[in-house]
Amino acid sequence: MHLSNYPLLSLILPNLCVATLYETIESLPKTTYDFVIVGGSHFTRLILLGADNITFQPVRAVASSPIASAKILRPRFSSSKPVLRTNVGVLGSIVPMLSQSLVSSPWDWNYTTTPMPGFGGRSVPYPRGHMLGGSTSTNAMAYTRGSFEDWDRYARLSGDPGWSWLEMLPYMFKNEKWTAPNDHHSTLGQYDPLVHSTTGMTSVSLPGFPHPFDPLVIATTKELPKAFPFNLDMNDGFPLGLGWPQQTINGARRSSGATSYLGPKFMARSNLHVLVNTRVTRVNQTGTDSRKPAFRSVEATQSETGPRTLISAKDEVILSAGAIGTPQILLLSGIGPEKDLSALGIKTILNNPAVGQNLTDHPLVSNLWYVNSNGTFDVLGQNATAFAADLEQWNKTQFGLMADSPLAFLVWSRVPHGSYFTPDTSAGPNTPHYELLFANGFLSNEDTLPANGSFMTLVSCVTAPSSRGELTLNTSSPFDQPNINPNMLATDFDNFVMASAINATRKLVTASAWKGYIIREFDDLAAVTDAASMKAYIQQKSTTIFHPVGTAVMTPKGASWGVVDPDGVVKGLSGLRIIDASILASSLFFLKLTPSHTALIMQPVIPSAHPQALIYSMAERVADLVKAAYKLL
Repeated sequence: MHLSNYPLLSLILPNLCVATLYETIESLPKTTYDFVIVGGSHFTRLILLGADNITFQPVRAVASSPIASAKILRPRFSSSKPVLRTNVGVLGSIVPMLSQSLVSSPWDWNYTTTPMPGFGGRSVPYPRGHMLGGSTSTNAMAYTRGSFEDWDRYARLSGDPGWSWLEMLPYMFKNEKWTAPNDHHSTLGQYDPLVHSTTGMTSVSLPGFPHPFDPLVIATTKELPKAFPFNLDMNDGFPLGLGWPQQTINGARRSSGATSYLGPKFMARSNLHVLVNTRVTRVNQTGTDSRKPAFRSVEATQSETGPRTLISAKDEVILSAGAIGTPQILLLSGIGPEKDLSALGIKTILNNPAVGQNLTDHPLVSNLWYVNSNGTFDVLGQNATAFAADLEQWNKTQFGLMADSPLAFLVWSRVPHGSYFTPDTSAGPNTPHYELLFANGFLSNEDTLPANGSFMTLVSCVTAPSSRGELTLNTSSPFDQPNINPNMLATDFDNFVMASAINATRKLVTASAWKGYIIREFDDLAAVTDAASMKAYIQQKSTTIFHPVGTAVMTPKGASWGVVDPDGVVKGLSGLRIIDASILASSLFFLKLTPSHTALIMQPVIPSAHPQALIYSMAERVADLVKAAYKLL
């Protein structure tokens, strides 16, 4: 599915929630709140605390941003009105099949990376959700918890056993609400109900619409069981193998932070104020606590030239703005590397070289095949009449192709032991080096959907990369995009794993079950015949799966390195806490550069998983830590 071929609709659905939102700073009550939360969704569990007043800054939007028209086949944007940055009426944030249509839309921050050598010097789009719910309202909805080794490594690196798999499992259950698939088919043999919860906040389900290749995939696990063993449930802590996908879908609609944690039940609370269409420009020092700078207010505005307003917290400001937004706000606030801040004329309040460093992400390549099928979703991008009919079916019945996500089965795998000569970057032998994702159609950001033909996509993704990048400020203006350099595929190991993953997709379709279904490889993949052409293919076709982490890393309490303690409190400061993907824990090791010089190296550890489920669960735990700290239990 090439994103530009799919429509983005707006303002055509009935209002899905009754919550009151403040659309202007002027309308917000003039008061000091207990907590001010900056971000899209992941820490909204805090609204259940029962504190006197809580304000939540769900987005840092600009009021002059354009609004989408209701044109069906091609997205067209008019700059005459501002976007109200909620999920209400935005089909790309509601209809599962349209989950990728918000990339490069007004509901996307529309970031772009710096040129990356591993991508052949290319810059690529770097989508982040720019609406209520943050990226949970715009992502591909994959729900993967990671391996037990991922979590146990976080516990070990942070010095806090509370981050271990067994300690975190109750928080995963608090987040998850297992929901029957939309078509209510028998799910026997497709998941393990013993490792799921039916009482949580975020709906999780299996696919609700059959794909023509479903029996072929299952047959492959029987014909090639060593390479592709069937895994009943990859969310049991042991993800290796091939299994059915689990996604944040409730019936025929996306389940996100905006529909769960900020759903009507909680948005109706009198002690919760939600301010949208507002950009937080920085956090402000409000004094000192025990000789530490205290940060208990934020500066906000609704336009680049508009007035700045301070919003204050009695207890804490909590940043939940993601691995891009959070370090940008910290740097703009004078929290970061003193040398870099001084160069931009920003006064340094806390010199912390770790802020913005070690940005880590999962690179991917979309590998495509022509297939003999008339049941793929390609028709939605090739035929306007078919698209309109499927959308109408979804709107009237909540069933059909639109009610399901573009993604199908997942494969988690490892490169053979001894096939590489660097330290293993995964968390352990039960943790994958790479992932394969099936899609029942053309799913690519780097290629254009042909006008005719049916396709299958097998996405290959490096899930335990060794490459590290950084985020730095471009200017001192909060309205200028920061320099985003994930530096993906910068190491030989990552390129080796990516090539291994691509070869695994080719091996998978050699199973006899695919005979008669697979026609041939798509042109660019077919041209890969040796190591040189594989390297060129990877450089030309790689992009990101949009999983940035590690720009404000968690380290043990008392450690002089890192950005936050295991409870999310920013080191060296008071009144400021972070809970989002930026804090995922970091390892520390010494690298001998010369006989007389040794460097101290810090690297964040990205989970071998889609991080959505992990961040939800982390937010659940930190919410409990906050409640305990302020005696709100």
